[in-house]
Amino acid sequence: MTRVLRETRDQVMYLTIHGPDTMNSMTPESMSDFEAALDEAEASTDLRAVVITGTGDRAFSVGIDITFLGQRFGDPHGVFLPYLDRFHAVLRRFELLPVPVVAAVNGLARAGGFEIILAADLVVVADTARVGDIHLEFGVPPGAGASQRAARKLGDQRAKALMLTSMWLDAPTAVEWGLALRHVPSAELGASVEELLVRVRGLSRPGMAATKLAIAAAQDRHVTDGLAYEREMFEKFLARDDAAEGYLAFVEKRRPTWGDADVRGLR
Repeated sequence: MTRVLRETRDQVMYLTIHGPDTMNSMTPESMSDFEAALDEAEASTDLRAVVITGTGDRAFSVGIDITFLGQRFGDPHGVFLPYLDRFHAVLRRFELLPVPVVAAVNGLARAGGFEIILAADLVVVADTARVGDIHLEFGVPPGAGASQRAARKLGDQRAKALMLTSMWLDAPTAVEWGLALRHVPSAELGASVEELLVRVRGLSRPGMAATKLAIAAAQDRHVTDGLAYEREMFEKFLARDDAAEGYLAFVEKRRPTWGDADVRGLR
């Protein structure tokens, strides 16, 4: 049984997919853990980032647990599709979370693991990691959003090459294709992620939320509608204390003091 371990420290929630005996495969229990973590993250007024990784150095996640997969095919409507709907909802909540979601890819990431990476905002991969969709090796198409997110993130040709040939990407290729921000030696993965976190810990929560939501809107809207949405988000942000604090800190030559804020009203 895979669980998702949760620890919050220094304004960051760390989520570890923990299934060492099954290469961190996904189960209903792990989905429940993700849902509980997201409930906490969405309610927090202090959080600045969420980091997702896997236990050990073999796998980030290899997707659905093979035993559970048998149950899903045995009862598609009673087990398979309800689980898939939960997974869809979790990934969408990652995308709409008001703080960055960082995937620290420590090993193999395939199928559901690949779909988590596609929903993350920032991805750092270990040099030993490999990433693939590989649904077609099992005779099924992707079902948790990979076809839509991969085409938007990688472009049509690369998304098709990745999914239609069940190819694997090594770490440098994942960066070259735009799937990951950087690749680093395995021993430096944690430190590399922390470099990013140092930057986001000192930023305005409402400012990050507004920026992330506006960028997400660019995926779904015509540019004219997207520009109008950004304008709307900016107007909402101006009503918050953080808008003036950044300016005042600059002219007063001091570090800004960002308040903790419930940013759900920005949506």
